[in-house]
Amino acid sequence: MDSLLKHMVDMTGHRDHAMLDISVVAAVQELAAAAQTRVLSISTFGGRQYIRVRASINEGDTPRVEDLHDGASPGEPLDNYPELTACLARHEASAEACGPGCKRTLWLPIWFGDKATTCLEIVREAPYHAAIIHTITGIIGVYRNFQNLLDYSERDSLTGLLNRKTFEDQLARILQAPAEPEPPLPGQPERRCSQGEKKGWLAVVDVDHFKMVNDTFGHLYGDEVLILIANQLQASFRAQDRVFRFGGEEFVVLLRSTTLEHARRIIDRFRTNVESYQFPQVGKVTVSIGFVSLSPYDSPVVTLGHADQALYYAKTHGRNQVCHYNELVERGLLQTVTTNDTAEFF
Repeated sequence: MDSLLKHMVDMTGHRDHAMLDISVVAAVQELAAAAQTRVLSISTFGGRQYIRVRASINEGDTPRVEDLHDGASPGEPLDNYPELTACLARHEASAEACGPGCKRTLWLPIWFGDKATTCLEIVREAPYHAAIIHTITGIIGVYRNFQNLLDYSERDSLTGLLNRKTFEDQLARILQAPAEPEPPLPGQPERRCSQGEKKGWLAVVDVDHFKMVNDTFGHLYGDEVLILIANQLQASFRAQDRVFRFGGEEFVVLLRSTTLEHARRIIDRFRTNVESYQFPQVGKVTVSIGFVSLSPYDSPVVTLGHADQALYYAKTHGRNQVCHYNELVERGLLQTVTTNDTAEFF
């Protein structure tokens, strides 16, 4: 009982999804005497469902967060887990399978209404007795409620996208992870990455002539445009990318590990999707986008400032286009701006 209470206190003390995941796998691993416990994300991409490990713990080890900054693919196909696939299709509370060495795997989807985007997976050799499942189900109930509270606090109320505060936290966390062998020389512009080099990317999106939309059609139609732009963002970018509403008519996208050419193609696909979409009453709407590669040697202020410079260039040179900061600097079309990165920005 003392151990269970300790885990409950630990779980309810976090205000971060990753740490909440860590707490739940640690609690379930101990209470179930499991060989392995994992938190899985369930996502849909290209009409297929995939799972991706968010947090895990093995017997005798400490829990760890998985896949925070990486993501060249949407994950492992859900079809590889037929018992879990059937469980989700039937909206059941659990599924179980017996694998090699008589190891039993138990899946417990976290249901929000009729949708489950998270699943707890427990692996152990002994059967799952009713008392153990009852206790774990209680822990999952607490976990689900706190996950729901965190989701609510991280979302923009109009569009449902992740909000600015969540963006600030995620960008700072990504930039803390070393990703380059050596920093740029002092006073020199950042090194342009090669076409085939995989990096993270930050794109700033601004709706062109949005004030005119509000002035001409009213704020209700302006809000509808923002909601539809948010839908286009979610449909155009990959499952592993993160989309945020930064404020007003401005959005930000964090693209996970990919090449420059692939990043440009993904971003421009979104731009053309918006351009070809017929907005109710309003008609045609376009967006301008500036993007930059992520470097751990730049602060969040500098990184966002560079993307904003590229966006400003796009806005002042015709709009409805995608501009890459590094290329603009190399071509002499944009001057690097010295930023006081010790200033409070967020």
